[in-house]
Amino acid sequence: MSDSNTTAATTADQNGAVPGEPVKKDENSRRGNWGNQIEFVLTSVGYAVGLGNVWRFPYLCYRNGGGAFMLPYFIMLVFCGIPLFFLELSFGQFASQGCLGVWKISPVFKGVGYGMMVVSTYIGIYYNVVICISFYYFFQSMTYLLPWTYCNNPWNTPDCSGVFSSNITRNITRLANVSTSLVEGVTEVVNRTKRTSPSEEYWKHYVLNISDGIGNFGEVRLPILGCLALSWFVVFLCLIRGVKSSGKVVYFTATFPYVVLTILFIRGITLEGAVNGIKYYLTPQWHKVLDAKVWGDAASQIFYSLGCAWGGLITMASYNKFHNNCFRDSIIISITNCATSVYAGFVIFSILGFMAHNLNVPVSEVADHGPGLAFVAYPEALTLLPISPLWSLLFFFMLILLGLGTQFCLLETLVTAVVDEIGTDWIIRNKTVVTLSVAVIGFLLGVPLTTRAGIYWLLLMDNYAASFSLVIISCIMCVCVMYVYGHKQYFKDVEMMLGFPPPLFFKVCWRFISPVIISCIMVFTVIQYKPITYNDYVFPTWSLYIGFCMAMSSVLCIPIYALYKISRSPGATFRERLKFSCRPHPKWGPALREHRTGRYAPLASEETVEARPLKDKEELNEEPKEEAKEEETERKDDISLTIQGSNGSTNTTHNSPNPSA
Repeated sequence: MSDSNTTAATTADQNGAVPGEPVKKDENSRRGNWGNQIEFVLTSVGYAVGLGNVWRFPYLCYRNGGGAFMLPYFIMLVFCGIPLFFLELSFGQFASQGCLGVWKISPVFKGVGYGMMVVSTYIGIYYNVVICISFYYFFQSMTYLLPWTYCNNPWNTPDCSGVFSSNITRNITRLANVSTSLVEGVTEVVNRTKRTSPSEEYWKHYVLNISDGIGNFGEVRLPILGCLALSWFVVFLCLIRGVKSSGKVVYFTATFPYVVLTILFIRGITLEGAVNGIKYYLTPQWHKVLDAKVWGDAASQIFYSLGCAWGGLITMASYNKFHNNCFRDSIIISITNCATSVYAGFVIFSILGFMAHNLNVPVSEVADHGPGLAFVAYPEALTLLPISPLWSLLFFFMLILLGLGTQFCLLETLVTAVVDEIGTDWIIRNKTVVTLSVAVIGFLLGVPLTTRAGIYWLLLMDNYAASFSLVIISCIMCVCVMYVYGHKQYFKDVEMMLGFPPPLFFKVCWRFISPVIISCIMVFTVIQYKPITYNDYVFPTWSLYIGFCMAMSSVLCIPIYALYKISRSPGATFRERLKFSCRPHPKWGPALREHRTGRYAPLASEETVEARPLKDKEELNEEPKEEAKEEETERKDDISLTIQGSNGSTNTTHNSPNPSA
């Protein structure tokens, strides 16, 4: 009895279940599956909904015509975002493989998978640095007075002008110059030009202690380094048992940001001036709908916000059960992501409107995006609220959770790709070691970003490492699946998996509309290109070359691997080798034998192991036992029949050389 209890507890522990509760057997026990479908949806929402929803979309919406921007945004969502999301989810779920294993569909394109890994590596390195800075601000908010409220700190400069002090100065100036409104107006303009906020100086001179250029690294900022180690440690702990552990964590990390957003929204809309901020955010400027740049920004934001071509969607879907309705999931997750972006805009601009009202300046002067919004503009606005440390804690805790939701999937993408590619029993049993190794390497590669020049390198990676390379990767993926593998075959694969074919709209989008939109994004990105700057700092030419090298490193994986694969393929001519390398691998298709039906059904002459290449280890061990039991049963039956025959009650079935015996 004790042995059986121990075995049950061990099994429960391996499956990530609570001891004493009934254990659900994974459909794919070799790789594992999500505990339930809610875990997959929440993880995918956490992956898609990231920092960009809070610090990029609201600014883009304001800059590109307010409410009018919603029209091209949702059109791009329908014709590009949701179809690509569904394509990647169905791709990973059908093969039950990560971003490398799925390319058995056409081995010559496996370089696309390596490109996805390179992109996820770059993003994972700098994304966790942003999370660690959020951790730092979160800890600094644990005080009765936020340190970026006033200008009386050692790091402040004479140009610093706090919100409170500027209000007092403005009132004195107005009283002293009642009869000279013109002079007052000029003074206001001059003061506005010279003013640097205490939050900006806290960010530049204290948190970053920023150097004068990207080549001047200076010393490592030890507080930031410590927070970076903490953020990687948290990510590792949450992924220590793969999707079994991360699937439980996302119940909190994917839902609590919405609680914080709602709290900040309710507080924001009750502030004076909040309505003006929301008007700036939503007031439609319909003439901008005719501007090609607006449509380009809408398409780019949809594309990057959903996380297409990062490899994360394929990886997360690979842990689904084979017949899961990923069509439904893709629509739910995509709409949730975009609705979150719109909702976050209300939260951001209500507070910025309040800040603009207090400073007596237009909302456009306090509106910002990226790190400038998260660590300068919004923190300064929070100092105006009663109990400002509480709101600061909530805001930065929300940023931490939004970042972690994306970081989980980025790390799992790399780990899954390595484990699936090696595929040995040892590597599968020791997946935690792989996770730890990737986390340690990611931490070490992120150390240069904690130096005084770290913010320059972070922005360089953000602008180049994951920009047009994602567009190229996604476009090639569409071409491979729809035209090299064949759209008719893929539609049949999806029908075999879901029980119904893809809707006609998605068939048309996959084949024609989405690739065209992706190509337009690519062209638009090239045309709109401007050298990167940070405030008044212009990046030197040599750093831009490094940025281009980072961008090309993921794209070059595609032709390099294709040439390698073609050179290793059989054939007398280049055309024969190319044709052979484009054919699906014999192991392409559903991972489990019970799902390999129709054209994937094994031939009768094939060996069992060949018919089911990813057969579970437990079942492999059970088969010899079952065969032994059958042989034992047959042996006993033979003995029984022989005894009955000797008693004359039944004739034996064995042939005997002596009939009378």
